[in-house]
Amino acid sequence: MTALPPPGPEAPASVPLGGHELSARFSGGEASAALPRTPRRKRTGLILGLVGGAAVIAALAITQVSASLGYDTAAENHADAVAAANSEKTQLRTENTDLQTLVDSAGLILASENEAIVAPPETEEALTSAVADAETATSEAEELIATDVPATGEKPTWFWELFGASAELEKGSDEARALADDLLAEASDVATASDTVTESGVSLLASAGEAATAFEAAHISARNDAVIALRDAAAAAIATTTIDDVAVTTYSTLQSAAALVVSTEAEEFAEKSGPLMNARLEIEAFARALAPGVLLEFDWAPVVNGAGYNGSMGGYTTWWWDDPGRSVIQLSNSVAEQWPADRSKALVAHEVGHAISVKCEDMYDSSTQDSIEKWATAWAISMGYTDDANGVWAYGYPPQGYIDAAAGCR
Repeated sequence: MTALPPPGPEAPASVPLGGHELSARFSGGEASAALPRTPRRKRTGLILGLVGGAAVIAALAITQVSASLGYDTAAENHADAVAAANSEKTQLRTENTDLQTLVDSAGLILASENEAIVAPPETEEALTSAVADAETATSEAEELIATDVPATGEKPTWFWELFGASAELEKGSDEARALADDLLAEASDVATASDTVTESGVSLLASAGEAATAFEAAHISARNDAVIALRDAAAAAIATTTIDDVAVTTYSTLQSAAALVVSTEAEEFAEKSGPLMNARLEIEAFARALAPGVLLEFDWAPVVNGAGYNGSMGGYTTWWWDDPGRSVIQLSNSVAEQWPADRSKALVAHEVGHAISVKCEDMYDSSTQDSIEKWATAWAISMGYTDDANGVWAYGYPPQGYIDAAAGCR
């Protein structure tokens, strides 16, 4: 055993036990109070400051990202709205240009002067009204086309700028969509105006073309070429389906053809004037009645085909097989001088027999002059004109087969 001495003033702070030494930190007294301590409050404040700063930075970052994404969405919507508005504007511009061209053509038709054929007043009034409405539509369309489409602009950098720019884009999108709707509505008005002008113009041309039939009948003495030109022009006018430069030309051609009918008739009247004029016109009317549907033109002279003096009469006919069938009949003045004698009627019937063959070319042999003359004589006989001036005196009596065949040519 080991003896322990009593403590004294110089006793150590710790006593080894079993070979171990205990630290003074575990004993009470001054030794414990002298150890240093860490300042916990300062360290906690720093941590909280760092955490708070990070939270602010994160919030700002989220706000920035959100603002950027929101702007991109607004920009995309704005681009779509602008594209739609620009598309409608392009379409309207094209349609309005077409309408302006249409109005110009219709205006030229309405401005035609010295019209020989006048369409019914209601058709011209309808076209005039349609043109006026179309001009209003084109003006309104031009004004709308000139409206600016809202621009996108540059994308801002910071979120506070992005929010404001997004709001402006949304406003611009609304304006672009509203403009697109207005453009679409105006395009509908332009289309309606275009249809109305077209319908009215086509109706006017068709009416004028249809009036050519009565016009021709009122100028029966016009020359064949002028009448054929009138018929062709009238057919083109009736077939018109659009109003454009071609329609303007078609209408002008119709009026020119009608004017030519009038002028050639006046020339024919001038040539037939004199004491025999009434008899000549009666003979021409008689001939036309014998061959309805065949264009007949007449020329008069003192001597035709070697006859005309001393009571003789002469006639000569030229005909064309093409469509429409037409003929020119030459008659001596003596035919008119002896009118309405049976011999005058019989001779005229013989010449009409030549003319009407344009409708019956397959009914007889036209390869020889003798056959041709016998056909004309047979035709006059089939019509009841038995005076020898029907061709019997000059060419002999035709075979009965010719007379029977000629009876089927009307």
